Amino acid sequence: MSTTKYIFVTGGVSSSLGKGIIAASLAKLLQARGYKVTIQKLDPYINVDPGTLNPYEHGECYVTDDGAETDLDLGHYERFLNVPTSQANNVTTGRIYQSVIEKERRGEFLGKTVQVIPHITNEIKERVQILGKSGEFDIVITEIGGTVGDIESLPYIEAVRQLKWELGDDNALVIHLTLVPYLKAAGELKTKPTQHSVKTLMESGIRADILVCRTEHHLSDDLRRKLALFCNVQKEAVIESIDASTIYDVPNLMLEEGLDTIVLSKLSLSKVSSPNLERWNQFLTRHKNPKHSVNIGLIGKYVELQDSYKSILESFIHAGATNEVKVNVISIHSEFINKENITEKLSNLDAVLVAPGFGERGIEGKVETVRYARENKLPFLGICLGMQMAVIEYSRNVLGLEKANSIEMNPETPFPVIDLMEDQKSITNKGGTMRLGAWKCELVKDSLVGSIYSSSNIEERHRHRYEYNNSFRKQLEEAGMKSSGINQETNLVEVVEIPSHPWFVGVQYHPEYKSTVANPHPLFVAFVKAALDHSKK
Repeated sequence: MSTTKYIFVTGGVSSSLGKGIIAASLAKLLQARGYKVTIQKLDPYINVDPGTLNPYEHGECYVTDDGAETDLDLGHYERFLNVPTSQANNVTTGRIYQSVIEKERRGEFLGKTVQVIPHITNEIKERVQILGKSGEFDIVITEIGGTVGDIESLPYIEAVRQLKWELGDDNALVIHLTLVPYLKAAGELKTKPTQHSVKTLMESGIRADILVCRTEHHLSDDLRRKLALFCNVQKEAVIESIDASTIYDVPNLMLEEGLDTIVLSKLSLSKVSSPNLERWNQFLTRHKNPKHSVNIGLIGKYVELQDSYKSILESFIHAGATNEVKVNVISIHSEFINKENITEKLSNLDAVLVAPGFGERGIEGKVETVRYARENKLPFLGICLGMQMAVIEYSRNVLGLEKANSIEMNPETPFPVIDLMEDQKSITNKGGTMRLGAWKCELVKDSLVGSIYSSSNIEERHRHRYEYNNSFRKQLEEAGMKSSGINQETNLVEVVEIPSHPWFVGVQYHPEYKSTVANPHPLFVAFVKAALDHSKK
């Protein structure tokens, strides 16, 4: 019998309260006490995964080592815990129904009528327990997406009710995250929204064991007692989650509130030791006390929604702390960059990163940015599409192939320096069919990236359909653009750099997906250091 304990995190009153950060912070505290912890996200939308969702709609699509396209909260989980997630850590309604329908088509239900209860809820329960039954983890934290009361979330809430009853109170608990708003006109915090949210949860048959209250002001003892009385929880189980200056403060705030202590008590787990957060707090100290600052331009197509580049922004925080530098990220929309205004937009920067993306919009602005960085010796990092833009720019302005382009942007280009990958040419379905997950790459000795990684063999995560066209490789290398990282299995060029430039690197993969608090990504660390060196000049 599995001894794994299960924690469910639900949300009420409003979306975007930070269930993912609370889940990750609790996991960090439990991990710091010596427990093996993982977190999964159950998303109530009907898409099979976020891979086909517009970044404006959903934010960043995060990719795991095993090639799962997942919710961006999995990025928070990995950054906090420094433990890789997988396909099993993110489940959507689309995936649940797809699996149940496939079972029905195979006749696995023996002619029975397929219903939400028990078939859909059984599938959800099975997915929740996959990680627990693996034997790898002592505690599995499951974040339920959406808000209690949403039609979409009802099957998940019902599955949690069933599981909590089946597992018993010592093996499962529910944390309900809610909002305690401050009414300026009345000059007080209001508990009524939380009361209604808890009531809605109870109508579904679930009693919250712990209440985490998002607030802009401290909760008084009287208010905590009132919430405990009305919401049927112990007073010490009313946890304040006050607004923090950085998400990385939240584990310490939850420690002060005793969230991990009451969780361990309710799950009948011993407090084996006090949490060891020494390394975490060293990072926080460096992050909050920078000795220098740099301005780095983030050139992208989705900059209006910062969540579109969440992992990149967090990677800059990790790399900034390592260098004791405050990284001011200046987001610039590539659609509004042209030859006339580029100097005005980029001249105050210490480095530029050209971000990933898809489609034709804003492409010429990205190409123009690469040209400016190359000609003005500005440190440059291109990720995925950004790397492809670097190849296109070099082909046009150094090789003289004026109409060089990617097949994605112009299928008729006479110089397709970026081409559709061979195994992608017969694919029609868009979801889950790109080159995904971790792939090996061999770095060339005596290259900039080789010195950055201090290794000749690396493994990085990918998410792309188009690739560097090897037909142009000889021309590009002879003209000064070095292919310094190669996947030996596919002969795909993964990294390009310009040795004559102080710091110019383009990578086909996504280094931002592997940067964590404990292990900042070396490429970002080196890039921020290059920006600092440039600023000093």
